[in-house]
This record gives sequence, structure tokens and C-alpha cells, in this order.
Amino acid sequence: MPIVRLKLASALLIPLAAAGAHAVRGDAPAPAASARAGVSAAFAPASHVRVTHAAVSAPATDDGLPARGVDVSHYQGSVDWKAVEEAGVGFAFLKATEGTSFVDHTFRRHWAALGETRILRGAYHRFKPTRDAAAQAEHFLNVVQLREGDLPPVLDVEATDGVSDARLIAGVRTWLRTVERHTGVRPIVYTKPGFRRAHLGTALDDYPLWIAEYGVESPSHPRWTFWQHSEQGRVPGIQKIVDLDRFNGTRGELRQLAVAGGGSSNDHLAER
Repeated sequence: MPIVRLKLASALLIPLAAAGAHAVRGDAPAPAASARAGVSAAFAPASHVRVTHAAVSAPATDDGLPARGVDVSHYQGSVDWKAVEEAGVGFAFLKATEGTSFVDHTFRRHWAALGETRILRGAYHRFKPTRDAAAQAEHFLNVVQLREGDLPPVLDVEATDGVSDARLIAGVRTWLRTVERHTGVRPIVYTKPGFRRAHLGTALDDYPLWIAEYGVESPSHPRWTFWQHSEQGRVPGIQKIVDLDRFNGTRGELRQLAVAGGGSSNDHLAER
């Protein structure tokens, strides 16, 4: 999710499996079925969550296709989400918040537009280690209103800002627990292999991991749930280069991991 982008490298043009779909530059190979073990269990939703039943679902005919996605912030500017959908993209994560006050100025526009497509949408928060973690969680919850069919919340952890590893991990866990308590959904942790090895170790491995790792056949961490495999992708409908992602499973399996309904009320799971 870095803002600074490298010069676009040449990439093979790999057609999507969907009939009539456009092509996405920089796509990655589909994960082996054996690598997907344990992913569903990591995302088991809490039974008390109640959301509305307004989610848009894709037809079952594409359930067996690989789940390809993008993640977007204000850097990408305007996006034609209908064109992105037609290109075969199945999910998209949007930058929503950072720290205790920043809101990405394109988030609400993109969030609403994605709700009119069959693309599964999710939101992420950029963690600032020197800021109060509980306040950061509340900031995210005040901005992002989840509904049935949305993807679990994401915490982007890729900097220490000079704090100790112990303080960093404690703050991250506070954010994750706060968000999970208020939404009933277990959040995802986004990070990079080198940062994880240097500062996190296995401290957050009980959460689903979204690994950012480029130029490899598959992530070095064996139990990944999402993989950001390129930061130099090209997708119809997005004028600038964009991060490309894969889910460790099929579109059908991804839909099963989205926020589900049932149980008592929750202030942060809102009607569309």
C-alpha cells in the first residue's frame, strides 16, 4: 500500500478465465488447493452479528474461478468500477482511515460505487504506532459502515515509527480486539514478510494475514489468506497503476468469508 510507485515494469498479459473478461496486467498464478487449508476457519464469523440482507452477490457460475482483486486509495483517483468488474476483478479493498483523524477523501465515493457492483468490497486502516490504538479503532469504526457481504476489516501494519516492537504489537492487538468486539468479525492483518520477521514475529499469526510480497511464485509465509503480488498492475477502469491481489481460494470461498447476517444488533453493521 505504499504511495511511492516504481517505474512500471514489463509484464505478461494473462487473460482471465471468465468468458468475455478483459485482461489484467501483472496477474499471479492461482494458489494450489492444498495451500488453502485453514483459511475458512480463520474467518469464522461471530454468531451475534446482525446486518441487512442488501448485499449484491455474483452468480454462482463464477464460484470456481480464482479470486483476483485490487486495493485502492486516493492515489488512483477516479475509478470506473463497472469496467473493473467487467475486467474480472472479484474484490477490492479501499483505504478508509489512518491514525486518529485522517479519512481518505475518495473512500466514501468508491465505497458507494462498489456497492452497486458484484465486486466484494473491504476497507483498511493504516496503523500509526505512536497514536492511541483504541482511538484509531474508533476512528475506523466511525467511518466504515459494514453490511452483509462486505469483507472483514483490515489493519495495515508496516511501520514502527520508532516505537518498540512490544509497544507496536500491543497497540495492534488493541485495535484488532476493539474492531472485532464492535463488528463481530475477525479482522485481517496486512504486512510484509521482512517487517513481520523483524518486528512482529508470530505474534499476530492467529489473525488472517494479507502478505505483500512481489516477484515470487507464492508468498513466503505458508498460511496466507490474501496476497498483494504486484504494486504495478494495470486494470481497465483504473487509469493509474494499482496494487494487485489474490485470495487464497476461489470466488465462492471468498464469498463464504464475507460478513454474514444473524443475531443481535451491532451499531457498526449498518443498512445500505
